[in-house]
Amino acid sequence: MSRHILIALALLLGTSGLVRLGGFGMAIADDVNDLLRGTSASHGEPANCTSEADIEAVLAALQAREQKLIENETALDKRLRILSEAETTLEDNVKALVAAENALAATMAATKTAASDDLARLTTLYENMKPKQAIPLFEAMDPEFAVGFLSRMKPSIAAQIMAGLDPQSAYAISVVFAGRNSDAPTN
Repeated sequence: MSRHILIALALLLGTSGLVRLGGFGMAIADDVNDLLRGTSASHGEPANCTSEADIEAVLAALQAREQKLIENETALDKRLRILSEAETTLEDNVKALVAAENALAATMAATKTAASDDLARLTTLYENMKPKQAIPLFEAMDPEFAVGFLSRMKPSIAAQIMAGLDPQSAYAISVVFAGRNSDAPTN
């Protein structure tokens, strides 16, 4: 998802640059057309090139315009290079983020597996205990915690432990057992 946002941002920046380039080009074209048509932008009247001084003035204006165009082109090239470098950096950052996300997902999966393995070992340990030894442990446990182990045990062993619990503890554990999945969707 974040990759799509970053790509969209890069495209918007690129489009903005192209629009600016297009608007700039239109302004240059209008100025050149004014010069070629012989109208003076400052006076709005036709310019007559009847003498060498007039021709030199137009030539000087064209050369100044050419120099300005070269400067603008250089500035645009520099901006395009900067934009290209920023795009490359952005792509590298997106790749680094994806790699970090994958590493985090792998770590979380390993942690979840380790926790599940620990619960399985502890459940097996309680199953292998004699019920008379396990009953005091389950009476001391919080009912929600006890249900987690009893639900993983073989039903016959869980039944022996439940039968040995004092009625109040057995009832509390039964209530938690019964209500564990009451919020689960039925459809």
